[in-house]
Amino acid sequence: MAEPSARDFVPAAPQLWTYDALSFLLTKARRWRPALLAQLSPTPEDVIADIGCGTGTQLRLVARACPSATLIGIDPDAAIRRRAGAKLAGLTPAVELLPGYARNAADLLRGRGVTKVLSSLVFHQVPLEEKRAGLAAMRDSLRPGGSLHVADYGLQRTAKMRKRFRLVQKGDGFDNTEPNAQGVLPELMADVGFDRVEETHVFETVSGSMSIYRAVRG
Repeated sequence: MAEPSARDFVPAAPQLWTYDALSFLLTKARRWRPALLAQLSPTPEDVIADIGCGTGTQLRLVARACPSATLIGIDPDAAIRRRAGAKLAGLTPAVELLPGYARNAADLLRGRGVTKVLSSLVFHQVPLEEKRAGLAAMRDSLRPGGSLHVADYGLQRTAKMRKRFRLVQKGDGFDNTEPNAQGVLPELMADVGFDRVEETHVFETVSGSMSIYRAVRG
């Protein structure tokens, strides 16, 4: 597909070099990333796609945990894909990095036999209809019985978490982030046809409540 325009998406961070540091500091990444990896439970037979893969941090964790798994990353930001490519260089088999949005996942991954789809810190940045379209495309990209694993800001259950989440809303926009704060992601997953949707973990962070979700394509 054509290279996405930088005007079509929210950049990962104002300066690319700050992205990993901000994620680490604001979201307690050292807690939720291992939990997401454990839930993903990669095996050598898996074909795993990371949608909105960013700088490749989670893909690198997956590759270290299961070097034989087939890994694919999708992200619209060319600069961030280059950074991911450098971070993932030297892995065997090589991680394939593709330009695209979540809504393109079904087209980009058609015929690849994807068994698991992964996504982190993507859905709070996009409008409601993009959330829905992205989840529908992720479902369509999976083989029957394949699973979805998402880590993102979810339902902000307490006044303290709501107050902390305002930091994210100031940066990424109220309209995009508020549906996440209201707990919309599990509802959308079910609406687009996922089965056995569940919130498996909740982490309180300095920027709000982070949730991990799991769902299955029936």
